[in-house]
Amino acid sequence: MRTRNLQRALVLGIETSCDETGIGIVRGTELLANVIASSMDEHARYGGVVPEIAARAHLEALTPTIEEALRVAGVRLADLDAVAVTSGPGLAGALMVGVGAAKALAVATGKPFYAVNHLVGHVGADLLNHEPLVGEGELELPTIALLVSGGHTSLLLVRDLVSDVELLGETIDDAAGEAFDKVARLLGLPYPGGPEIDRAAAAGDPTAIRFPRGLTAPKDLERHRYDFSFSGLKTAVARHVEAAVAAGEPVPVADVAASFREAVVDVLLTKALAACRDLGVPRLLLGGGVVANRRLREAAVERCADAGVALRIPPLSLCTDNGAMIASLAAQLIAAGHPPSSLGVGADSTLPVTEIQA
Repeated sequence: MRTRNLQRALVLGIETSCDETGIGIVRGTELLANVIASSMDEHARYGGVVPEIAARAHLEALTPTIEEALRVAGVRLADLDAVAVTSGPGLAGALMVGVGAAKALAVATGKPFYAVNHLVGHVGADLLNHEPLVGEGELELPTIALLVSGGHTSLLLVRDLVSDVELLGETIDDAAGEAFDKVARLLGLPYPGGPEIDRAAAAGDPTAIRFPRGLTAPKDLERHRYDFSFSGLKTAVARHVEAAVAAGEPVPVADVAASFREAVVDVLLTKALAACRDLGVPRLLLGGGVVANRRLREAAVERCADAGVALRIPPLSLCTDNGAMIASLAAQLIAAGHPPSSLGVGADSTLPVTEIQA
């Protein structure tokens, strides 16, 4: 790698952990390009992500998306200092496509190869120069990070972005995003469920139905203080809908959507703020596609203000899966003097969050 300025390494990042082909280019903490090709429409007909379709879509989208990112950034492959990629966690086949492409680019250009953790990448996105959706100034560490997406619901303690990330808790069944998709299907709403639930909930009463808050009872908190569970909530919604149908009554879609959404948001923020309080960390960072949910953002602002916790939310374009966050994390690893990953590193669908670089 050229030694011109490792604090401002020019890195291309590739993200293919699920259904979005993300290519980002950063120079240090400067965001130069963030281009995303989504295969969501192809999955919509099946009501959820189909791994084989996602992998095939990545294969088709990678080259044009890389070319577009280079065009937007105004750089050439030869200008890069490194190539980075998500090596996990995620869908195995989708990850393999990105990892293979990153290795090929690294070998063809002679650039160092960095395989990094998808979840930690979401935190790295907040370092990029941008106007945050919520928050001021630079990201301070340590911070609690709540990452909520279709495949992950994780609570992290980030003491140091490149060397010390601890998993406090995660979902033990459905991720929050999965629960939104499944409940949307129960209510006859299209995929993806998150935006549809949000729209339906706008006309509903969030207090109409008291749905359960998973793993919040005292007996559960002893073993699962920072863990999440949304399977029981999804079942409670199903039972409510079935009861209405059996009684010959119309399903109150708006009220169910609003009450379901409120239950999810309540659990997410209660657990996250408990971690802030217990660990003495008055900072919370939100990331992941579910952050697009309007009620989650509104409630986070209100409850963090009441608790004296500083809240940060990157722009929505950097909350969803994207290559810029992967490039950002790799740029920080380079700046800290971490050596490249071995070309023998493969995709790891269950890569632990403590393994920041594979």
